[in-house]
Amino acid sequence: MAAALELFGRRDAGNVSIDDVASAAGASRALVYHYFGGKQELYVAALRSAAADLEARLRPRRDDRPLEELAEGLTRYFDFVEQHAAGFAALLSGGPANHSGEIGEIVDGVRNRLFHLITRQMRVDEPGPVLRVTLRSWIASVETAGLDWLEHRDVERPVLERMLVEHMVALLRVGAGHDPQVGRLLRGLLREHVP
Repeated sequence: MAAALELFGRRDAGNVSIDDVASAAGASRALVYHYFGGKQELYVAALRSAAADLEARLRPRRDDRPLEELAEGLTRYFDFVEQHAAGFAALLSGGPANHSGEIGEIVDGVRNRLFHLITRQMRVDEPGPVLRVTLRSWIASVETAGLDWLEHRDVERPVLERMLVEHMVALLRVGAGHDPQVGRLLRGLLREHVP
């Protein structure tokens, strides 16, 4: 699985063969086919493995203040990005054509579960449309920041993580101008926040 994620993260899935994966893993081609059936099945299994690992890391560790937990969650997120660069890149890179079918379901599943983790941590039962768009926009920004950081690494991780927490607050401030629910949420978060 690790060999497959490494290869799929560095090259387009169409340019990775079962022989490449078997060779990188030190296994026989027949063994890879036995366990996975084919390249598509192996690719999907590798992405599911990366997604499960990422989700496990993002679960809140305690019932903390939401912005502090968000900051800690970002640290765990970027730990995953750094330790599993290939898996992260394989999970998120590529255009819409690469995110159809099972693969799209995996990526969308991670995003949806992350959205629900954030709303639960912020103690929001029913996010309205403005909050929903705000949070989904922030999740997309975090994904993009992760891919950019892997490519360039010219911003220190702690700085990037703080920027992303501040980005969340800034997006909520904008949303608060359009929806009282977001305004109440933001005021509550800032009251609980200890700088």
